[in-house]
Amino acid sequence: METRAVADALHYLELTELAARLEARDISALDVTRAQLDRIDALDRELGSYVHVMEETAIADAKNADAEIAHGRYRGPLHGVPIALKDLFWTKGIPTAAGTTLHRDFRPGEDATVVRRLKDAGAVVLGKVQLTEGAYSDHHPLVTPPKNPWNAAYWPGISSSGSAVATAAGLCFGSLGSDTGGSIRWPCAANGLTGLKPSWGRVSRHGTFELAATLDHVGPIGRSAADAGVLLGVIAGHDPNDPTSLFDPVPDYLAAAAQDVRGLRIGVDATWNGDDVDVVTQRVLADAIDVFRALGADIVSAGFPDVTQAIADWAPNCAVEAAVAHEATYPAHKDEYGPILASVIEAGRALPALDYQKILLRRLALRGRVTALFETIDLLLIPVHPFPPVTLAMIRTLGEQPDLVAKLQRYTCPFDMTGHPTITLPGGAAADGLPVAFQFVAAHLDEAVLVRAGAAFQRATSWHRRHPSLTSRRLQ
Repeated sequence: METRAVADALHYLELTELAARLEARDISALDVTRAQLDRIDALDRELGSYVHVMEETAIADAKNADAEIAHGRYRGPLHGVPIALKDLFWTKGIPTAAGTTLHRDFRPGEDATVVRRLKDAGAVVLGKVQLTEGAYSDHHPLVTPPKNPWNAAYWPGISSSGSAVATAAGLCFGSLGSDTGGSIRWPCAANGLTGLKPSWGRVSRHGTFELAATLDHVGPIGRSAADAGVLLGVIAGHDPNDPTSLFDPVPDYLAAAAQDVRGLRIGVDATWNGDDVDVVTQRVLADAIDVFRALGADIVSAGFPDVTQAIADWAPNCAVEAAVAHEATYPAHKDEYGPILASVIEAGRALPALDYQKILLRRLALRGRVTALFETIDLLLIPVHPFPPVTLAMIRTLGEQPDLVAKLQRYTCPFDMTGHPTITLPGGAAADGLPVAFQFVAAHLDEAVLVRAGAAFQRATSWHRRHPSLTSRRLQ
């Protein structure tokens, strides 16, 4: 099959749909990989999602996948599927800079655990995608941020934006990201994708550049809940190299995606979801409630704990942990840091120990309150953020509007503080056509119910099948 035709026919397939065609051998991993590389070459000069394209190894891995599948050695639904990695996951022999200039020449001697597990599953790694400096809130001044493929005037999300832009633009079939304060959820909301922030400890962080150890969550970004479940099923599980990773068994998330939601208790805090939340987002939440009620779920009233203090605590908590993470290079190489990340580290180094301990105690209390809530519900339905799609002009004003920052973080950072898992789902569109999302939160380690609910919603709706219109003379 001619490469361009492959690209035109397949680049927006869901990962699970592509996997079925690869297993049936009605298309080859090599053809798909070459088509993806051609599409990256044609479109990504403008979008800027990739930092490093691994063409040579991707072609070799695709050929190997085809040979194995042909000989009956099918490894599972990632075998031969082209994916992308956020550039904070160590990739053996490949530059891994974590959005910095300081580490631009770092070539790890081993793969991060999640990268090794993806390769063991037969995935084809297309390359490394861009992120903010050190996975915090802004790009290094010498780094060009990725562009939102729906509209370049809009925010593509925060640090996992490269992962989301590449996936949304059809430049990979799924990607890995990380979430410390919202960095899987915001990019997925901005780009019309499904993102799963697992429970803290569900996925190993070994070989992942650290921002804030107790807040960092590694998770998948895909086009559907089933896709996210496939990716999570491969990367999750205990890792001896990360003693904080959990021993709990990893469910079959793809099997969960096939289940209905009849009888699931979906909690809604009408006050929290409605207070200073724009009408577009409220409409998306209301429509989602209608869908789930029609599918047989039980919609119940739930009172969520006040998170005002948790939102205020997130920044100093992150700052202290970032200062520890960068201790080997800051302040020794202070001049190589951008101003935003440097200021965060300085704040962390200056925070009194007593204040930090009080933050930790408040975190434990909040975690307990949220855990107790899931004794009465299975899922909590909330926004991703209380605004319609966010423009770059608005983002540029955040440093001058602390109240706006708190609003942006209202529905994301509390669940990094508690470690509870969430899934982000496209659920509507704004007047300008940009995607609008909502999210579910579940009990600790209950990612399976997130995949189950997300897949049921996506069988009943088509919001996840909307894609940005991208053209290039080289693809016409």
